[in-house]
Amino acid sequence: MASTILKRATSSAMKSRLESLLTGASRRSYASIAAGTDIVNAAPGVCLQKARSWDEGVSSNFSTTPLKDIFTGKKVVIFGLPGAYTGVCSLQHVPSYKKNIDKFKAKGIDSIICVAVNDPYAMNAWADNLQAKDAIEFYGDFDGSFHKSLELGKDLSAALLGPRSERWSAYVVDGKVKALNVEEAPSDFKVSGAEVILEQI
Repeated sequence: MASTILKRATSSAMKSRLESLLTGASRRSYASIAAGTDIVNAAPGVCLQKARSWDEGVSSNFSTTPLKDIFTGKKVVIFGLPGAYTGVCSLQHVPSYKKNIDKFKAKGIDSIICVAVNDPYAMNAWADNLQAKDAIEFYGDFDGSFHKSLELGKDLSAALLGPRSERWSAYVVDGKVKALNVEEAPSDFKVSGAEVILEQI
């Protein structure tokens, strides 16, 4: 009897914690970046890993891409999401940018970037699966250091995802953040989609 009660209490606590994470009841702290922030200086020494096959990783000696190479001298729209192959990310977030690529190009955007706390091989397979590599550049933040530096990390251990990221988007010109949108919860898709940031450019 006591064992059954304990199991129910534990199950209830875990369910409550998961619901809290996914609905935003557990409020996030504000990110360290905002409009005007230099995103390269905000994450000093941080590199991302461009999506690639394992053979491409080997042939490039597992190279990484410094943030300055991604942002300096360019107009970039970047969006971050909790992880490859997850529901909202696959069904709504990435498709919103893919279908609006011509509108971004018309506004002079040099690149659209998707970043997640995943290895570059998972990101590459996911991008292929979504048939989005021609429109969007995919990068892995394999150890979460990019998101941690920007205070955009999110612990999703209760959903068996471990350390991940908030769902967010930003418009960045020559490294300077012009607009930043962060969802209240990783399951939300209200402010980080393509339609919102197109209006901010």
